[in-house]
Amino acid sequence: MSVTVPQRILVAPSGFKESLGAGSVAHAIAAGLRRVLPGVHVDLAPIADGGEGTAAMLAAATGGTLHHLDVTGPVNIPVRAQWARLGFPAAKTAVVEVAAAAGLRQVPRDRRDPGATTTTGVGQLIAAALDSGAERIVVGCGDSGTCDGGAGALQALGARILDRSGREIGSGGYELARAQRLDLSGLNPGLSRAEIVVAGNPHNLLCGPRGVARVFGPQKGATPAQVETLSLALDNWAAILERDGRALGDLRTGPVTGASGGLGAGLAGGVGAALRSRFDALLDSGLTGADLDRRIGLADLVITAEGAIDLQTPHGKVPAEIARRSRAQGVPVVALAGSLGEGAPSVHEVGIGAIASIIPVPMALADAVADAERLLTDAAERMMRMLLVGGALSVRMERGANRPVRPAALGTRRATGPRIPAARGRARGQHR
Repeated sequence: MSVTVPQRILVAPSGFKESLGAGSVAHAIAAGLRRVLPGVHVDLAPIADGGEGTAAMLAAATGGTLHHLDVTGPVNIPVRAQWARLGFPAAKTAVVEVAAAAGLRQVPRDRRDPGATTTTGVGQLIAAALDSGAERIVVGCGDSGTCDGGAGALQALGARILDRSGREIGSGGYELARAQRLDLSGLNPGLSRAEIVVAGNPHNLLCGPRGVARVFGPQKGATPAQVETLSLALDNWAAILERDGRALGDLRTGPVTGASGGLGAGLAGGVGAALRSRFDALLDSGLTGADLDRRIGLADLVITAEGAIDLQTPHGKVPAEIARRSRAQGVPVVALAGSLGEGAPSVHEVGIGAIASIIPVPMALADAVADAERLLTDAAERMMRMLLVGGALSVRMERGANRPVRPAALGTRRATGPRIPAARGRARGQHR
């Protein structure tokens, strides 16, 4: 009887919000794996999910370019943001990342009120991409610190949102309660020549009991009273978009309408943007999706990760998407998380075999965020050691006798036992 030792491991994580980008997460996990299996082939596939780092990741993957621009940040203070012009085979495609211009990271903790922040900078990035001649603009939604229904972005693109007296409303989601009419006559003319695609989580809705203000408002700093105020304002905004806007579908509870604090509904209603699942738009756009599935099929094990695994994870988050694709090819999946929240075990139902937090002892959130890279590396080492011990135990139980499982070197795919070094070796394997 022999123990199977993984020879190829695919690491496909998302980023850890306000801490590490997906690329840094992948490298930290790989370092931990190589402490246990120095010769293992680790294939790094950080996932662009629309959040922080999406534009840079897709530009690098396609040989494209990043373009930097000073825009209005979420609290109306200028920020340095970027958008991407993709390379072959999508040279006419631009990627605008909401987090770069309206991210939660850019909202000071003492000013976190999603009803007061704006997506104006997102509209300015879209305008810059239009001016460059882009014919298709993918707007990656994720890690936003806003909930203005995309009103700020529309205003930056030339729309006017008017109150009862015909005056323009101010910025922020609360102002939408005063809105009475949407005037699209002054929109940027480049919008008529370009396709706008909003890449968001299909489970994020603008209105209703599961509307974006109620689900994500508290995470962005809203009090219960502010959540209700903002929900009513977004209800009013949805009615205006449906009456005065350009979308034909349901802008209240349709998929992706609540992406990035309702930016999905705003761009759909205001400029006729297409609302798509972020994985369909970002992974299956012909850029990376087919390649990801091929790499999953080559792996013996897939490791994914995100900042928090909880009840929301099965509903459109990266670990669930990776599990779905891996399950289709019969490849086992495990996941690491910065924290395990309420309902974390529900991810087992979508195909994740095991989960673990990277935090081994109680610590302050600020300390965990600051030390996330080391914590990830240590957690990856612990998880791999447990997996190999489980493999050895399985062999022992299958033998049905107290015969020792003899260790062997990690030289072939099927060895007589897992080699679990006590020392932490330097990485010797290669990855791409």
